[in-house]
Amino acid sequence: METLKDLVRGVKVDSQAAVLLTSAACGVGALLMVVRTVSEHRAVKNKIQRARSRRTESLQRAEQEVLRYKQSHPSCDSGAILSLSLSELTKQLREGSLCPEDVFYSYMQKALAVHKELNCCTEILLESFDQLRTTGSNKDGLLYGVPISIKDNVSYKNYDCTCGIIMNLSQPAKKDSVIVEVLKKQGAIPFTKTNLPQALLNYDCSNPIFGQTVNPCNPQKTSGGSSGGEGALIGGGGSILGIGSDVGGSIRIPASFCGICGFKPTAGRLSSQGIVPIYRGQKCVLSSPGPMARDVDSLALCMQALLCDHMFSLDPTVPPLPFNLQTYQSSKPLRIGYFEHDGYTQPPPSMVRGLREVKALLEQAGHTVVPYEPLRVSQAVNEFIVKGVFADGAATMLQKLKGGPLDPCLKPQIVLYSIPTWLKRILVFLLTPFSTRVPPILSALCGVSSPAEVWKQHAAVEDYISDTIAHWRKCNIDVLLCPMIGPAFNFLYCGKLTCLSSLTMIYNLLNFPAGAVPVSTVTAQDEEDLKHLKGLYQDTWEKMHKEAVSGAEGLPVAVQCVALPWQDELCLRFMKEVEQLVKHKKN
Repeated sequence: METLKDLVRGVKVDSQAAVLLTSAACGVGALLMVVRTVSEHRAVKNKIQRARSRRTESLQRAEQEVLRYKQSHPSCDSGAILSLSLSELTKQLREGSLCPEDVFYSYMQKALAVHKELNCCTEILLESFDQLRTTGSNKDGLLYGVPISIKDNVSYKNYDCTCGIIMNLSQPAKKDSVIVEVLKKQGAIPFTKTNLPQALLNYDCSNPIFGQTVNPCNPQKTSGGSSGGEGALIGGGGSILGIGSDVGGSIRIPASFCGICGFKPTAGRLSSQGIVPIYRGQKCVLSSPGPMARDVDSLALCMQALLCDHMFSLDPTVPPLPFNLQTYQSSKPLRIGYFEHDGYTQPPPSMVRGLREVKALLEQAGHTVVPYEPLRVSQAVNEFIVKGVFADGAATMLQKLKGGPLDPCLKPQIVLYSIPTWLKRILVFLLTPFSTRVPPILSALCGVSSPAEVWKQHAAVEDYISDTIAHWRKCNIDVLLCPMIGPAFNFLYCGKLTCLSSLTMIYNLLNFPAGAVPVSTVTAQDEEDLKHLKGLYQDTWEKMHKEAVSGAEGLPVAVQCVALPWQDELCLRFMKEVEQLVKHKKN
């Protein structure tokens, strides 16, 4: 009996010891987790601080170089240089009436001033000062002596392509992108990298590393995205030519918001080697690098410079199609398709007015404008675009953002992406009676369930492209005039209104070349008409859309010009036609 009591007491003691040991282990484990979290948080902060310090140092060194040059060259007339168009600038550089040094330092000085106002640069490319000294060896280049800005995700040797995420910091590119190599071969001097939104898939321009870029026309508005740093820098006069990238309007939207021109070529027309996406492997909605500038001639000259033997040899996957100058310079009357909304997104009154004014100008100039109705846009948005970009249920996107802070401009999207699939399906069932657009988006964000479904979806996209081209040909049109997203949004609305990208992203899905051209500015009457706009669906998204574009009087209004695949020169020619007609009307 005593032995049994001793045994029970021993068990009790062992149990108490086990509880104490377990508690201690849990406490140590929790402490280690806290220490690890604090350590990771500190490491992230240190990474961000190092990136910001590198930027500050590059800006300061550039300022010193500019000051030194200006003091030793007091006769340099920066104002006159900055007022020149790209075609005028390249002509004077070739003739020798302007020297590359004066041009370079004029634009560097202006870029530094614009950056202080708009926060548009992520780093000055200090190698550009060395390249300037040897640029004379490329005097035959079409862009000889031209300073060029490039978006953050365009690879430049020894510099990060952050894409606005922590994971990409301290991962410098091992070599230049093909586009940068070709630009250098053509005598251009890439001199700064420009800001973009966190993770690229957003048309605002803010990230936790470099902050918010603001609009050159109104600092209370966003510059757009994802090539928003380019839009702001060029719109502010700090760059004459820039390279962006476009997977859903990322060149065209900042061009629209900032009052400049932007062109998305047919995907594959320019090399994408060294253009860093947020994630690779997505093939439904195609991304394309492209030029941004103050006028259409500059876009055409950039395309002409890039479409050369050097690019075709560096990247054999690019078809060797030189720029067709004859098509670009043609004056043949066009048959133009036209629509004011796509049945999914209702543009605000200012954008519709701008579109109607351009339509009237085109008709007066002898072109034929006919109605065009885009095919099955709602299906395209839900089943092809959203489900294509997020075929994995947004898992890769969320993985890329792990371990770092989330930017406010992206937060509404990430909240939606992070909902578990089972809950998304329940919400689809519950919301279907009350909402037309939200349930299909939630369903699409569940992703694609199997390889067979992926193939089925890709086949459906191919059919959609074929159907659209057949519809285009049935309408017998050469090009298409359609709305752009705009005017520039108030902050924190872009992430809430990804649905609006139907106006631009559809042409990435179709792989049609498309460009944005500024044609007007928002009037007081436009603002008044906005108050009475009902919209197509009269849902929450349309109410937010009205809030997003309010207070835009005086801001740029743009239209979008589109052509069939590989008809890039025809698209640019149409953009040029619109630009000239608007210019003549103002004069």
